Amino acid sequence: MQTWEQIALGAVIVVVLFLGLPRIKASMQAAEGKPKDWAGVIVPIVIVVLFVFLLVQLA
Repeated sequence: MQTWEQIALGAVIVVVLFLGLPRIKASMQAAEGKPKDWAGVIVPIVIVVLFVFLLVQLA
């Protein structure tokens, strides 16, 4: 990658973090009292990992 591309990519990352972090913080504060639904996140991830493992074993 060219130097100017690396600088541009770094600038984009900084801008995204600068704009996104306050919103992430606000949404985390809004979700403090609500129940957590970790099964809704963990179950699909486990299914994808098992599927990938199956594909690797069949190859």
